Amino acid sequence: MEPVQLLGPDGRLREHPDWPLEVTPELCRDFYRKMRLARQLDNEALALQRQGELGLWLQSLGQEAAQVGSITALREEDYVFPSYREHAAALCRGLTPAELLIQWRGNQHSGWDPRQYRFHIYTLVLAAQLPHATGYAMGVQRDGTDEIVAAYFGDGAASEGEANEALNWAAAADVPLLFFCQNNQWAISTPTRAQMRAPLHQRAQGFGLEAHVVDGNDVLAVHAVTTEVVKRVRDGGGPALIEALTYRMAGHSTSDDPGRYRSDSELDSWRARDPLGRLETLLESEGWIDQEFRDEVDTECTELAAETRRACDELPLGEVGALFSTVLAEETELLAEERRHHQQLLASYVD
Repeated sequence: MEPVQLLGPDGRLREHPDWPLEVTPELCRDFYRKMRLARQLDNEALALQRQGELGLWLQSLGQEAAQVGSITALREEDYVFPSYREHAAALCRGLTPAELLIQWRGNQHSGWDPRQYRFHIYTLVLAAQLPHATGYAMGVQRDGTDEIVAAYFGDGAASEGEANEALNWAAAADVPLLFFCQNNQWAISTPTRAQMRAPLHQRAQGFGLEAHVVDGNDVLAVHAVTTEVVKRVRDGGGPALIEALTYRMAGHSTSDDPGRYRSDSELDSWRARDPLGRLETLLESEGWIDQEFRDEVDTECTELAAETRRACDELPLGEVGALFSTVLAEETELLAEERRHHQQLLASYVD
């Protein structure tokens, strides 16, 4: 399949006969604002990690269009299972910087109530959320509502057994589930070409899912395809998969050095397809952006940066001793001994 594209890297609109979208100034400005804010949060969190305030951070740099374009095609009540890099999608769902940062600061396991946002906690184990999403979708199916479930994952996770099991089971059970793969070309240091012989969307079709591929750096195409596919899933068309071809412009995490396994020329070629840059070019060429709007977005970004830093500094410390009560349903002798040793260690600091 050729990836669906409505907005080229040159910022020019292109019509697609199969995936129409009413492109309005309001829609484009809204996407631009959401993507700018996501990138601002990403940059601030990276700076906090480099300054020792966060233990780890995984950037979404370059993947903002894939996330914003897709999450905005869902209803607020549709339940979402993210992986660990869906910061742009999380912001669109209303999560705060404090809720997003506390896990990476190491203060607690997760920072938000997934029921409040209909947005599950981050899953660091690759593809573990996909069977969970499939099971949840089976529950939705039995409830008889028109809610659907969406699961985000990457190309690296697609190589895990859980991903293939989830694709197969979702198809066999005909559940209302959208698998959304952000194929960012690299599974840490392993390129996509070394992971799989057939593209993921072809593999999904082999399991019996409706599958599509889209330019993941084109927020308009992502939104158009996701909107239509979500409608089909919601109307009882069964599970589907969208493969968004994008690029991870930063390292896998702040512990990774991408310069050891990919070339500068590759990075430069994808920077020329930056999702935020191409949308800004469209806004400028169509006269849909003025200085007042720019100033508003700049102010929001500055305020978000300040809020992110303030929230990080004020995050409450977790009670380490409480962790012992959440390991097992019934405390074993070994666990009790470890808890006593921890208490003795804390007591030794008093003097």
